[in-house]
Amino acid sequence: MPTYRDEAVVLRTHKLGEADRIITMLGYTHGKFRAVGRGVRRTSSRIGARLEPFMVVDVQCYTGRTLDTVSQVETTGPYARPICDDYAAYTAAAAMCEAADRLVDEGQPAVQQFWLLKGALKALADGEHPAPLVLDSYLMRAFGVAGWAPSLLNCARCGAPGPHAAFSVPLGGAVCPACRPPGSAALSPDAFTLLGALISGDWPTAESQNTRTRAEASGLIAAFTQYHLERSLRSLKHVDRT
Repeated sequence: MPTYRDEAVVLRTHKLGEADRIITMLGYTHGKFRAVGRGVRRTSSRIGARLEPFMVVDVQCYTGRTLDTVSQVETTGPYARPICDDYAAYTAAAAMCEAADRLVDEGQPAVQQFWLLKGALKALADGEHPAPLVLDSYLMRAFGVAGWAPSLLNCARCGAPGPHAAFSVPLGGAVCPACRPPGSAALSPDAFTLLGALISGDWPTAESQNTRTRAEASGLIAAFTQYHLERSLRSLKHVDRT
């Protein structure tokens, strides 16, 4: 029976039968794929704990007629426990995995999305930066990789040099007064600065912004996410931004 191996992030799981689970993963080579973990819900399972959401694993599967089956698993990124021990990190990780699940089509290579998610989960597990900022940075970068990088300086419609004071989600970024459509969000200069820092990974600048600016930016990112995914992320409403 044909087999394949990949390094993958576990995105989500759901029950199958009495003791099995279907594991949805984002792999370095295979993109998003699903496989059955046989007996992983039993307390005696040797691999069940390795196939939980937020884990990064080296997994081997054999190909089935309808669903593949996990045959071997080794942990390469044990991020689930430290993430689940912190509510803010847990809610941020759940939103990130949900976004990755939505952004990547099954069976399509997604190397950049894999590395981006793996790095973001590691940052959450290590507590390197505030969890809400890690989430917002991940979302902005993930949409950029998907082809929806926002324009933060020049006008997204006419290209007029900025800075500008408004952001249009449908147009994809900052807009000048002449192009500003109804419903555009008025953003402070600090919010634009924060968005740029989140995309570029300028953490000192991002972490120096006050609570009000972070809330302003995160609200816009939520709207940007909902627009491009055509529905909101269910996990976003649970994110702890305190």
